[in-house]
Amino acid sequence: MGVQGLTTYVEGNRNFLQDVKFRDSRLVIDGCSLYFRLYFHHGLDQQHGGEYDAFACLLTQFLSALASCDIEPYVVLDGGIDPSDKKFPTLRQRLQSRIREADNISHGRNGSVLPLLTRHVFIQVLMQRGIPLVQCPYEADWDIACLAYQWKCPVLTNDSDFYIFDLPGGYLPLRFFQWTHPNGKASNRYISARCYTTNNLCHWFGGMNRDLLPLCAVLTGNDYGSPKESETLLALIDVSALGRGGGRGRGSAPTSHIEGLLIWLSSFRSVAEALNEVSRLMGEECGRGRKGQKGGLSSQLWAAMQEYHINAPSSLAHWFSGGKGALGGKSSGLAQLPEYLSMAAAQGQLAPMVVDALVMQRVLLIPQVENSKLASSHCSSRAIRQAVYGILLQKSQDNASQGRGPEVRDGRGRRGRGSGGRGQCHNVTAAAGVGSVDAKGLNALVFVEEYDRLDLNLKKNQVEAHPSRNLVHLDGLSQAPVAVRLGVLLEVLGVKESALWPAPYHLQLAVAVTQFWLREAMPTPSQPLLQALVLGMVYGELSLNNQPGASQHHHAAPLPNWAAERNVCAALDRQRVRPGERKGVDIGVAHSLSQWQSCLWSALCLNQLLLMPLPQPNLSWLFSGTLVHGLFRILKGGRPAESLLPLGSLSAQLYSCLLDAVRHCSVKANPSFSASGKKRRGRGRGRRGRGGGRRGAQGGGRDTEDMNNRFALLMSEEEYDD
Repeated sequence: MGVQGLTTYVEGNRNFLQDVKFRDSRLVIDGCSLYFRLYFHHGLDQQHGGEYDAFACLLTQFLSALASCDIEPYVVLDGGIDPSDKKFPTLRQRLQSRIREADNISHGRNGSVLPLLTRHVFIQVLMQRGIPLVQCPYEADWDIACLAYQWKCPVLTNDSDFYIFDLPGGYLPLRFFQWTHPNGKASNRYISARCYTTNNLCHWFGGMNRDLLPLCAVLTGNDYGSPKESETLLALIDVSALGRGGGRGRGSAPTSHIEGLLIWLSSFRSVAEALNEVSRLMGEECGRGRKGQKGGLSSQLWAAMQEYHINAPSSLAHWFSGGKGALGGKSSGLAQLPEYLSMAAAQGQLAPMVVDALVMQRVLLIPQVENSKLASSHCSSRAIRQAVYGILLQKSQDNASQGRGPEVRDGRGRRGRGSGGRGQCHNVTAAAGVGSVDAKGLNALVFVEEYDRLDLNLKKNQVEAHPSRNLVHLDGLSQAPVAVRLGVLLEVLGVKESALWPAPYHLQLAVAVTQFWLREAMPTPSQPLLQALVLGMVYGELSLNNQPGASQHHHAAPLPNWAAERNVCAALDRQRVRPGERKGVDIGVAHSLSQWQSCLWSALCLNQLLLMPLPQPNLSWLFSGTLVHGLFRILKGGRPAESLLPLGSLSAQLYSCLLDAVRHCSVKANPSFSASGKKRRGRGRGRRGRGGGRRGAQGGGRDTEDMNNRFALLMSEEEYDD
């Protein structure tokens, strides 16, 4: 979680950081720190839902810079919520802060909110580039430190906890890692950086015992005692530090809270001596609390300090060397998953949300830039997440009858026989006759706590898990045929498989999600917004084929008449909302697109849990907020979408195909759009038959077989093999 104030203090003192020319080495990378740093430090869009294409290009440039300096990156990602719950209050505070910041951004004020799909894009790009990565069960700091300690290589992060870990290879703060300008000749390139080691810090404070640094971290955190007790102890330490007069360190009275604490610690020869002084300051007998009970404050501090104790060998070293097996051991939440899903989670192919729902029955939903006066954008995708919860938590009747039924909570999250609480979107009720069977053979409802926005406040909702009609359960998922798993996915999204066939295979999930969004979003998305979203997908396909080394991409292939298609791509790109435009964000469009992103994010999690019956779309090029907002603006002004695409071009046919598939794939009638794109006059009485009467924006009359042949160019041989 970091040590408050330590980063500012260390980075403000050049004596603690050594200039290095970094090259020809392993590098352990804190993945979460990296994608936050790349996105926020380089000014990528936040107002309009994210620039995933620009982010992917930036990440690719970063990886190329490492390769040019013979640096081998190993990326480690945080996983789910720590089951101990000791850091949950901090997570809630951060989530509340992000809700406020997202609202500030929506009104043109300052704030920082990471777009929803950034992590998914980050993992996809790493996999496409063949970069070794691992997703830890929970917070990854300790695992990162153990790996770097064993390999004796540095860590790249911006987490102040790494000023505490005693690492032989040191810590490279991202702020000083000048990867955008590698130096030196081609055969000897390096990246200028600054390296921190605990030796430098301890030397500055008169040779302070390095074992005392974890106590500094714990004392400034909230992992011990009550807040009042913590404040009292720190105040007493400040007084004690002043009394010691800075005899070590700078030789003067402390100039900051952190420095005062370090001066105080430097006066002790051992951890035991310092903890005894803590007991004395707090009026405790050694090793006992004020009332003589065991486990006094010094014992709590000692226990918290163990988080900084490094073990070797590292389990991640075994993982990166090709070893198999779940991470974290039997105590890990991943151990509650079948082995194949544990492996998927460790490979970054199962979202932390899924693990949190299984282990904690709790999910934290990421705030987005939207209209805070309306219901949270995550309300539109609740049904998808309920299906995820159903697969995870609704056990088969055989297991339930043997006493292994899922935990059931009441409306307040307490264990027992629960009833649905009222959510901010709608009441959560049980489907008649559907539910798990508890150990007594009774129908029981299963709930997950979702933390989401209500107005500008964080609110906990009790959301019911919904089992699928196909009775797919976690314990039998790997035995279910692909057709069954695909059926579950499409049932949840409410789409017909046959209507997806004309769309390129790698875009079918995006098409199905878009139809789900049209049906569930409130207010109903407009026709120009749908067209802008589909045009954005077309732009992504063209851009993907125009990337250097495009033939290496899983879904890319050379296109005919590429010069003309390149002109289309450039013309679409010119419609982007540009930085610095005075006109504020259209908050209605932003809210609707946030709903689409939430639907896609939830559907990606469900598709992963179902072992990917449909391929994940290339998220880097599927959606760009600045582009879709810009396209919507000109379409709303009356310009026909078809005028942006040359008649008869492959891009025009792809647009027509995708739009047609979105309009016709719903199992349920959608009253908002007809096959011709105009508003229905009636109340929606179902779709036309399967015949070729569907008409797109242009190129109508081509049958499904011909369409599939034309779009074979957009599909790889691997897709056909699948």
